[in-house]
Amino acid sequence: MLADYLKVVLFSYLAGSIPNAIIIGKLWRGIDVREHGSGNIGATNVFRVLGAAPAITVLCLDALKGSLGVYLGTLWLGPGWGSVLGGIMAIMGHNWPVWLKFKGGRGVASGLGVIAAIVPKITLIVLAVFLLVVYTTRYVSLGSIICAALVPLLMVVFSEPQPYQLFGFVAGFFVIIRHRANIQRLWQGTELKISWRKTKEQSEEG
Repeated sequence: MLADYLKVVLFSYLAGSIPNAIIIGKLWRGIDVREHGSGNIGATNVFRVLGAAPAITVLCLDALKGSLGVYLGTLWLGPGWGSVLGGIMAIMGHNWPVWLKFKGGRGVASGLGVIAAIVPKITLIVLAVFLLVVYTTRYVSLGSIICAALVPLLMVVFSEPQPYQLFGFVAGFFVIIRHRANIQRLWQGTELKISWRKTKEQSEEG
């Protein structure tokens, strides 16, 4: 049993630590996205630097990492706590990847992949809220923060199993903590808004 736990922790973490944004940046334009824009390896920075198509690709691949973590946890430990452990480790791998000296993303897309795997109906609500917030405010960070706070509440409202409720609180905490600098900029009114038209200036600003 201990060996199964170790397998879930190790392989889910390693799956989550795959730096999709860097890989896509290299393949798409031969650049390291960490050296452009905000320097983050999330889909938002990829959008600013490379455009919509590579950003959507990174978003889907990062979400897939979270779903893969859930799959591995369910495979080796069973649904419930096993699924949650695998999902959390995948998010941790994305946020603190060993390959990048533990400097990773913010866990939004990988967290979405976990939620999609364990509670699809909540995923649809969260995604709708995120798109509405981003469309009306053009702050991706605000949409991410609001949804991070919304997930654990929805888990409770829909009376999801205890492991999933715990995941909602832990994952939401991860996302909000990773957005500390964004929260400060939002408060100060200096947070960058996303533009639906990718321009040269936007790429340089990040």
